Amino acid sequence: MSTRESNWGRWGESDEKGALNLLTQESVLAALKIPRTGKRYSLGIPIQRSGVPNMEYRGTPQRLTMINHDDEAMAQANGGVPGVGAHEDQLVMPSHTSTHMDALCHVYSDHKIYNGHPHDGVSPYSGADKCGIENVDPIVGRGVLIDVAAAAGVDVLPAGHVITREELRHALDVQGVALAAGDLVLIRTGWLEEFMRTQSELLPQPGIGIDAAKYLAECDVALVGSDNSAVEAIPFDQDVYLGGHIVLLVDNGIHLVENLDLKELASDKCHEFLLAIGALNITGGTASPVTPVAVG
Repeated sequence: MSTRESNWGRWGESDEKGALNLLTQESVLAALKIPRTGKRYSLGIPIQRSGVPNMEYRGTPQRLTMINHDDEAMAQANGGVPGVGAHEDQLVMPSHTSTHMDALCHVYSDHKIYNGHPHDGVSPYSGADKCGIENVDPIVGRGVLIDVAAAAGVDVLPAGHVITREELRHALDVQGVALAAGDLVLIRTGWLEEFMRTQSELLPQPGIGIDAAKYLAECDVALVGSDNSAVEAIPFDQDVYLGGHIVLLVDNGIHLVENLDLKELASDKCHEFLLAIGALNITGGTASPVTPVAVG
């Protein structure tokens, strides 16, 4: 367990990668030995206008079909024949859409983002000048599912439930799994499954509390994801706005992945796996939609 209060300066004063520095060639090679069945799990949810947890203030994702290119004039003008053409889309959506990864520039506290970089180095066209999502290299490592709902004997945790460090430890004990430095930790509350099934209200949501976030940072994990919309509980624990984000993103440089589909992993009791995540290379981006893939 780490005794550090934060990771600022740990990998140098100019660092913009945060805890992803813990992913080494050696740790990747070790993670490649984890899969036993070869079963692949897609952990992302669809990007669409409705039926998924879209936060209204961010705007609805738009997938717009462009001109249908199979009209006769277009085909003939380009050397084609009638009946030959193509379909294309235009995507207009928030970067924090559906299953997505928060960049380290996403949240700030005391006017600072991770590693003490100023919070105001952002502009409408250039985005963030520090800690943007383009700093995220391909993520490959040991994934660990902490199924808090299953350990509590329920399908879904109560709305607004704040997960404690003791609950995380209990779930790990039940699963017979121990955390190690550089782990990619995914936390299951059961909330997303319930939402997708019932199309219930978005808020409130269960999630980790501030002390649970500190516990994960003490374990020196490289990334934290969850099957809810903020990783942390909403309403926020102890009435601290974005308190869990501050502990993980700002203080410790631990990237967050939200709205994960963990149902199949949980059903198979696949608690350890190879996990791979690739973020879109968006210069200055505060987040990126992702489709994490686990191999059990």
